[in-house]
Amino acid sequence: MSRSEIRSKLADLRKSYGKGTLDLHNVKENPLQLFQTWFYEAKEADAIDEPNAMNLTTLGDDGFPRARVVLLKDFSDEGFVFFTNYKSEKGKSLLRHPKVGLSFYWPCLERQIIIKGEAEKLAAEKSDQYFDSRPRGSKLGAHVSPQSEVIPDRKFLEDLELILEKKFQNKEIPRPAHWGGILVRPQEIEFWQGRPNRLHDRICCYSDGINWKVKRLAP
Repeated sequence: MSRSEIRSKLADLRKSYGKGTLDLHNVKENPLQLFQTWFYEAKEADAIDEPNAMNLTTLGDDGFPRARVVLLKDFSDEGFVFFTNYKSEKGKSLLRHPKVGLSFYWPCLERQIIIKGEAEKLAAEKSDQYFDSRPRGSKLGAHVSPQSEVIPDRKFLEDLELILEKKFQNKEIPRPAHWGGILVRPQEIEFWQGRPNRLHDRICCYSDGINWKVKRLAP
């Protein structure tokens, strides 16, 4: 297939949305309640493999935004939690430029959530609690990988893994100091529900520092 044929077929790709509706009354005093409802429904949907997969966008020192998928591991009225290597490109960006974006997209439900907030390190004791719950292989991986650094080949990782397996044989694997949780405190949460004729429902919740306020946006 030629490049022009591919472009033509891309232009023809379209879908009609009509699986749900969203109105202002669906969002109560706290948008985290609606997030919890939508997340539970995504978790129960057979067509969604990882409902907790979310896109994280950060700003690098070069001035360019960068997006990647991370896994949500907890949420509360405080915000959204995931875990990472603080020395990675992602970790450094988060700590130097804490204003970040998160987004979830669940196609089978025709829903999207976009979050704007500020990132901070999770309390060490909470990072310890989560690390203790991880499989042993995942704990080891946090020590093995110098995330985002250039390495010579995969064998470098495999050899280091063998060394550390021996080091921690018959021992508890501690959480490395450079690895832990990030809490994103939301300032704005937008809920998007697909509707026919591209007249989608968009409800934006934003914090004034004390309370949440709600407004409808044009699609």
